[in-house]
Amino acid sequence: MSPYQFVDRPSPFTAKSATSRPVYAVTPADLDTGVLPADVSGWAKAAGFKAESGALLLVPGASGELASALFGLGSEPADAPFAAGKLGRSLPAGQWHIESTALTAEKLALGFGLGTYAFTRYLKDKPQEAKLVVSEDADAADLDRQLAAVFLARDLINTPTNDMGPENLEAAFRALAKHYGAEVSSIIGEDLLTQNFPLIHTVGRASAQAPRLLDMRWGRKGAKTITLVGKGVCFDTGGLDIKPAASMLLMKKDMGGAANVLALALMIMDAGLDVDLRVLVPAVENSISANAFRPSDIYRSRKGITVQIDNTDAEGRLVLADALAYADEDAPDLMIDMATLTGAARVALGPDLPPFFTDDEALASALYAASDKADDPMWRLPLFKGYEKDIRSRAAEITNAPGGGMAGAITAALFLKHFVSNAKSWVHFDIYGWCPAERPHAPIGGEAQAIRALYTHIREIAAKA
Repeated sequence: MSPYQFVDRPSPFTAKSATSRPVYAVTPADLDTGVLPADVSGWAKAAGFKAESGALLLVPGASGELASALFGLGSEPADAPFAAGKLGRSLPAGQWHIESTALTAEKLALGFGLGTYAFTRYLKDKPQEAKLVVSEDADAADLDRQLAAVFLARDLINTPTNDMGPENLEAAFRALAKHYGAEVSSIIGEDLLTQNFPLIHTVGRASAQAPRLLDMRWGRKGAKTITLVGKGVCFDTGGLDIKPAASMLLMKKDMGGAANVLALALMIMDAGLDVDLRVLVPAVENSISANAFRPSDIYRSRKGITVQIDNTDAEGRLVLADALAYADEDAPDLMIDMATLTGAARVALGPDLPPFFTDDEALASALYAASDKADDPMWRLPLFKGYEKDIRSRAAEITNAPGGGMAGAITAALFLKHFVSNAKSWVHFDIYGWCPAERPHAPIGGEAQAIRALYTHIREIAAKA
């Protein structure tokens, strides 16, 4: 089954065609080495084309028809491996193929494909689409699944909460599971209390849509167990510690962790990796009503740890706590959680470099290797035990919001670590899930982060097993 059958978006790739036009992706040095046809080289010189990164020059044929294109990669193409994303938005409609000696066919095709994305659900006008003939040297099926996964994450995050509340997120969760023959169960509303998920219920109980815990299982029993946990806060008002208006504008993206783990699951299942996969998403809306949870409340978590609420806007770690404790009961070989958790992570590393936290040195090294291989950046931050004192509470065992405002990403990760004790390996990703400025391969809006690197790593785990 094609992953595009699920995401309901056509592939930007097409089959080999004798009528496709060439795009010559070149560096400035290539302009003087004879790699271009003479007529194309002559046109480039006449037009003053310098091959700066992202520069596009359409080239006419002998009769004035559009015959080919020149695309600049800049002098250091490795620094912008997905620069070809600009081609996906700027080339005229039709079929094209890329010729280049500077970047691999996979990087060029993936960049092109990523750049074709546009969120058009609420628009009448749809952009014209250029189609790329993928080189036979590239794995077209794997490129398709990576693009479908990224597009899924972007679509889920970009969809506003009136169409992506907890019920809608569950529908998307179930649709993905159905497409790949996975099993799904959910625990909703008051059942969260009777089945001992008090923190998920606490955060989501004020919303018109009941809170829920979504659970997907797929794969071969007896294979390596991979558990993905994603924060699914579909909108975050901040609760009674309400956010100012400016801080609430992007809070439809607070389910970015859930969107990313679903996208990662898509790649794992579509590739048929030999793993035992589980996906858990606590899906809630942090709203305000008469029954909203309050600052200074104390709740007992699923794991039995008591938590004092010092800020209702630190709700993501609460829903993750119950979900992680539940996942941890199965002692998975690898547990990955992803969440749009702290502003502190963005202050430390910016929007494009997601931090991760783990005590597993071998896992950290493997993730760096996968990150380099996939050109999918990430950076490790420490689980510094010296800050453990900051999450202690006088009235409860831990607090959800340490005072002082320092090392917020680290103290949040340390909070989560209290709920993981049996998993053989655990890693926490504090992602932004949003692209604040247009890049060649990404428009402004929801973004997939670190999942292609994680897919690369999990694929290696499955191959070794």
